[in-house]
Formats: sequence, C-alpha cells, structure tokens
Amino acid sequence: MFRSLYRHGFARVAACVGRSHIADPDANAAEILRLAEACDAKGVAVAVFPELCLSAYALEDLLLQEALLERVEAALLTLVEASRRLMPVLVIGAPLRHGNRIYNAAAVIHRGRLLGVVPKSYLPNYREFYEKRHFASGAGVTGETIRLGDTEAPFGTDLLFPAEDLPGLVLGVEICEDMWIPVPPSALAALAGATVLANLSGSPITIGRAESRTLLCRSASSRCLSAYIYAAAGPGESTTDLSWDGQTAIYEDGEVLAEGARFPSEPQVTLADIDLDRLRQERAQMGSFEDNAREALRTVPPYRRVPFRVAPPDADLGFLRTVERFPFVPADPARLAQDCYEGYNIQVAGLAQRLRAIGTTRVVIGISGGLDSTHALIVAARAFDQLGLPRSDILTYTMPGFATSDETKANAHRLMASLGTRAAELDIRPAARQMLADMGHPFGRGEEVYDVTFENVQAGLRTDYLFRLANQHDAIVIGTGDLSELALGWCTYGVGDQMSHYAVNAGVPKTLIQHLIRWVIASGQFSAEVGRTLEAILDTEISPELVPARAGETIQSTESKIGPYALQDFNLFYTLRYGYRPSKIAFLSLMAWEDAGRGPWPPGFPDAKRGTYALPEIRAWLALFLRRFFGFSQFKRSALPNGPKVAAGGALSPRGDWRAPSDGNARIWLDELERNVPQGER
Repeated sequence: MFRSLYRHGFARVAACVGRSHIADPDANAAEILRLAEACDAKGVAVAVFPELCLSAYALEDLLLQEALLERVEAALLTLVEASRRLMPVLVIGAPLRHGNRIYNAAAVIHRGRLLGVVPKSYLPNYREFYEKRHFASGAGVTGETIRLGDTEAPFGTDLLFPAEDLPGLVLGVEICEDMWIPVPPSALAALAGATVLANLSGSPITIGRAESRTLLCRSASSRCLSAYIYAAAGPGESTTDLSWDGQTAIYEDGEVLAEGARFPSEPQVTLADIDLDRLRQERAQMGSFEDNAREALRTVPPYRRVPFRVAPPDADLGFLRTVERFPFVPADPARLAQDCYEGYNIQVAGLAQRLRAIGTTRVVIGISGGLDSTHALIVAARAFDQLGLPRSDILTYTMPGFATSDETKANAHRLMASLGTRAAELDIRPAARQMLADMGHPFGRGEEVYDVTFENVQAGLRTDYLFRLANQHDAIVIGTGDLSELALGWCTYGVGDQMSHYAVNAGVPKTLIQHLIRWVIASGQFSAEVGRTLEAILDTEISPELVPARAGETIQSTESKIGPYALQDFNLFYTLRYGYRPSKIAFLSLMAWEDAGRGPWPPGFPDAKRGTYALPEIRAWLALFLRRFFGFSQFKRSALPNGPKVAAGGALSPRGDWRAPSDGNARIWLDELERNVPQGER
C-alpha cells in the first residue's frame, strides 16, 4: 500500500514509561506487557523501556536479594514468551546475574526470543548514585553468553541487532550513565553500524537535568547520524530521597521528533516515525563518518550482529512525523527569523566581499518588479550601506517588454526611488522588434507568434544591455535568478538571466525569498516606504511577463508552466539534500500537502494561499521536475556564475553541492516514479 510508512524507509519507534512497582517484577512485567501490546497495535518496530524497569530502579540493597533476582529472571522469561505474538522489539531494563556478579542490563526481546543482553558499561558512584555497590561494570565485556533458566543469549557490550527486512534499522543499546561520558558506547555502536540507539535511563530529576539530557540526546543523534530513543524512570519509583519525571524523547540526526509529557501521573508511550533512509544517506554522503569508524574500531573487538525480522504490516498506519510543507522555510517563528537573518546576511556579506575584493564600487541590476530582482536589490542596498558606498552607485534599470504590466513597472520604479538608487527605464521593445525582424521571425511581420524565440529575444536583450551598461559604468552585473529556477532550468542560457558577474540569489529557493523579503520588512532594514512597496511586490502574481495576454486571457503564469514552487521546492530539497527516490518524495509531499490543517504553516503565510495537493497533482508535477532537473537543465547549472550557498538544503553550483553531467537523462527516476507511485489512491 502506497501510504504504508514502512514501504518508504520509515520505522515507528516508541519510548515507554509505565508505572513502576517497587520490588514487584510480576507487576512490572504486566505493566510492560500492557504497553508493549499498545505499541504492537500502533505498528511499532522498536519499543524502549526505562533502566531496571523490571525490578524498579530505586531499590538500593534490595538489588542484592536472591528472592528479587529470581523473580526478575522469571518475569523476564514470561515476557519473552508473551512477545511471540507482538511485532515490536522490546528493550527492557533488568538486574541480571551473570558469572559472579549482578549487572544493570538491557534485555532485547523479540517474537519469543531473547536476542541478547547488553550490560551497562559506566556505573555512576557519586552524589546520589551508588551503583557500584550493587553492580559490575559491563565495560570490556564482549563475546559472552548469559543463561537464564533454559534460555541462552549473547551477553556483552558488543551486540548490534539488525532488522533483516527493514534496511537501515540496526539497533544499538546503552544505559543511562553511558551517554554522559566523553566516549559513550553508543558512539562506537553507531560507528559499527547502529542507526537506532536506545537509552534506558533511571535518572532521577533535579532542576536543570532534563535540559542536560536533551542536550546529550540531541548531540548523540547528531554526531552519530542516528535516531536516539530515550526513556527515563517515572511514576511509582521510590521517593525516599529522590523524585522522577519519566522523560521520554525521540531524536533523529539532531532534531527532536517527539517528546512525552514530563512528570506524568499515568504511563505513557511516546511515538515517532524515524527516517532510516535519511540516516543511511547522511552516512553515505559524510565520508568522514566512515573514516572515523575505521580508526575508532581498529582496537575494538568486532561487534556481534543478532538479526531479527520485524514483518511490519503493509497498511496505512498513519504518519507520526511532522513534514514541513516548505523544507527550506521552517514553520517555527523563532527558527524562521533566525534563518532569514542568516540567509539575508550571507547574501549581503558575499556581495560586499566580492566588491571589496575586486575594487568595484558600482553594480548594475535589472529591476522587473518581481520577487527575485527585488530581493537582489535589497541585498545590494544593504551591502552598499555596509561598505559605506552611496546607493546612487547602484545602477538600476527597469526594461519593459511586450508583456510588462503597469503594476510591475510601477512597483519597480517605486522601489528604485525609495531605495535611492540611480534609476532608469530602458525600453527593449524597439530593439526586440528589430532583432525579430532581422531574424525573419513571424512576429517581425506582424504575426502574433509568441514562441520560445520571442521570449528569449527579450530575456537576452535585457542581459546584453546590463552587461554593456556594466562596461560603460565600470560596474558588475548582479544576477537575480534563484535556486528554484536553476533546478528547473527556468532561465535563459548565456546571454540571458542565467548569466551575471555575481549571482546573489543562486543559493536561495523561491519559497524562501518571499520570507526573506517579509523578514526585511518586519525587521526594519529599510524605511516604511520601502516596506510598503515590498508588500505590494509580494502580492503580485509570479510571471516572466514575456508573452502578451490576448483578450480574455490571464497573464502568463510561471507556475502554470513549471508547477507550483511550493511543490517544486519540496521536490528539490529532498532530491538535492538527501537523494531520495521519487516515490518517497511523493509520499512525503502527500503527507505535507494533502491536508491544509495538518501541521503549522510558516508565520506570515497568507491564509488565502494555504492550498492542498492530492496525489495525482503531486505525481504529475514531480514527473515534470524529474524531467527538467535530471534530463534537461544541468548544462545551465554547469556554467553558473559565482554566488553564495545560503540554505542548508543545498546549492546547485558545479563547484559546490551538486556536480552532474550536462548530458544526463531522467530515465531511472521516471521509471521509479511510474512503478511505485499510483495514479490515484490505493
């Protein structure tokens, strides 16, 4: 089924906190089983429970009592048997005897098997902790086997648990204090192949400790390019000298996917769908991860791999993950403001340095009254302010053609005037008519033929004039084209808007430019008059304004030709940043766009534009994106002028993020889309 999350490289995981029953393993096992059954009903692949949850954590010397330890082992074997009918791998904390000592351990259980037992390596024995009084350290314990009743299982810190039927799901386990040290076991496990790291924690709560846990979990998931599942002891634990908050959280590559309520009065299960493909792709792209693995594991005993099969359902389980509609534009207001501040200043700093380095004090920009040229101009204006140069040395030209509207031309003039640039209007129509006539084009004979030649004569003349004006005034041409246009090849090559001396917008997608302009207005970078003009430009239909509208027709619309920028920027992000297959991009796009009420929108995004897209639309525009991105447009990007990378999602410079042959094709991407994305819902 297309909507099955497991079909698209995701896996559902859970961090579980039940009510603890002090020194009552049978009651704790019943509680664990109840939560495990809830996880099974939700289609969970991995469920993580707190440290020592089978006995309770705060038992002190009760942990040395034979009666308790025997009941723990019996309860654990009961859970192993009960797990036969359950889908999730259960990771359960328990005090277990092995050799001459007792270990604070994690038992990994699945479908009637005790897959293995991982002991805690680092035992806290400071302040409120006295674990060395009761437990042996598991550090250095490798290659061993534990026996519980009639069951034998691998025992040691050298265990990894790969899912044979979920590529990319390899489970590694550490316990509480293990993550607080400089070189945690999870780091080595990740280097050895673990992609999903589980931390079973006791961790009593004190002021500020939850923030420290969050920092460590996020850091671990980021440095290890992994998912990290954290579950801490909660209600029911002894409060003789301590208290417990039951913190649960799930992280992926530095991002929080889900957090449970703290200080819960009732048991809770925190769920999230982790992206296994993302983790594999990140590791494949970041070669230094593998280099570090080769060095760090050189003196470490080989890890033992204990495989299992999840056998997830091929069904619609929902999707427990927020997918940003605009991956280049975060919906969180604080994050968006930070991104806009950084993005705008990256562009300003890049242009200022280029001017400083080449000793040029003038620039030439063509101003259409559209988003891209508007943003390039306000970047140039701020760069000139920083350099102490007069804005009158920003030479701005509006160059009306055959389809230029009065509205965009008026906006261009208002913007140039309010910013104090040296403004001029240069009508390209006489030169365009002459060129078309000289070429023998039908338009030169008075026929209404508006083909690509008709369009590109105008685009080329504008660029030709700008370069010659730059020669005349000892200036450089500032490019206005953006990242989205480069991705789709929606630019005129060579003597056209693809070319400039410095392309300030080349790293900025169309969907982000709108928010950068809104941020410039809101942050008061320029006068209120400039702000009003910028608002008017934001409200204008995106159009190349190259083809005149006939009577009764609407103006030429860019998005009607190449698709909504909202969808195409979405496609670009997941193609460029993660290299996802088209069917996965289509699935994510459906999760983001099928319901306008699902998830937050970026602040300031107009209500009237909060639309939706169904799978047929998503599929059709994705196919167009694939044809243009892989099969058509690379030659334009291969000759790209200099310009700063702005978005973490990537850039298309052949000297940076994206290097590809100009004579490629889109066949395998279109084939994958055709095979795996249905025309309609099924």
